[in-house]
Amino acid sequence: MMNIAIEQDLLWTFPGCPNRANLQINWTEILATFPCLKSLARCEQNPIYHAEGNVWIHTQLVCEALISLSDWQAMNSQNRSILFAAALFHDIAKPMATQISEDGNITAKGHVNLGARMVRGILQDLQTPFAIREAIVAIVKYESLPLWFWDKPQPLRSIIKASQFVRCDWLALMAEADVRGRICADRDNLLATIEFFREFCREHDCFDRAYPFASDLSRFIYFQKEDGDPTYSAYDDTRFEVILMCGLPGTGKDYWIAQNYPDLAVISLDKLRQEMRISPTDEQGKIVRAGRELAKGYLQSETPFVWNATNIVKPIRSGLIGLFAGYRARIRLVYLEVPFDRLLQQNRSRKTPVPTSVIDRYYDRLEIPDLTEAHQLDCFVEV
Repeated sequence: MMNIAIEQDLLWTFPGCPNRANLQINWTEILATFPCLKSLARCEQNPIYHAEGNVWIHTQLVCEALISLSDWQAMNSQNRSILFAAALFHDIAKPMATQISEDGNITAKGHVNLGARMVRGILQDLQTPFAIREAIVAIVKYESLPLWFWDKPQPLRSIIKASQFVRCDWLALMAEADVRGRICADRDNLLATIEFFREFCREHDCFDRAYPFASDLSRFIYFQKEDGDPTYSAYDDTRFEVILMCGLPGTGKDYWIAQNYPDLAVISLDKLRQEMRISPTDEQGKIVRAGRELAKGYLQSETPFVWNATNIVKPIRSGLIGLFAGYRARIRLVYLEVPFDRLLQQNRSRKTPVPTSVIDRYYDRLEIPDLTEAHQLDCFVEV
């Protein structure tokens, strides 16, 4: 289960997105609104895959192709905006990632993940609602999946996982626009692969919705194993709940816990840090080890508790979740987010503020949690 609490109405349109009555894109206005796109015109692409020219030419062709598709035109204005924004920004990081080798070969390795982070920042500046923002980020991150899913070690797992973040029919539409917005020798083969992706997702009931697991526990177990069966209906043998907090310093994790679970045991790495007189800029290994020892005591006695720390990257969360699940705990992952300026203000009001340099570093590393990680994910986002 994923719950998202957002303090803003979800009626949203993207600046410059055309409507059905006027399928014209004002590129001058878009460049004025998003000057970061200007660098795309100076970024060349590998002519084997993109004979149409630089990244800006490709981006315009992709957007034009998208709005010409009947499936896009049939969407409501908000969903059209989501797809249009993803198309506009899908290659935003190529100028930073592109490298030209001595023999003239052009590559852009890493541009997808970097682009997803850049798009999140752009949309945050626009005060885009969280659920919409993350849907656009997911399209940017997974838009090539329809082209390469069958080459992956576990094609079914790849589409089931993607469906937890974004609708696969949207990915297919985005991939089709991407292919129609380029000049390459294998264009027809790529379009055929996208149709195969559509049929494969329909066959497994995750084309226009998340894959329907039998239960939250069944989903959790599936993603904890490399060779899990998605149709498996797991018996619920969980005995107690552990709440794993996630959020940058200053997002209000202490306050949220006090308001919602005032009587629950809390393992606070901040508190341990103060007690052990270790600075946030020092090595944190001793703090984490001390916290894990406290956790083992609660786990062994099957006592519910809260693990309160930033937990901003997935590997750290994964290690803790594995520990908790080993004791038959049900894990509730709680993510908090506030506007960055408010975060800095709230951090300054703490008894022991985290240095701004540390927060900046954390912000760059932040991996927002997703539904594949825990039994339950709750996102509380202030805008």
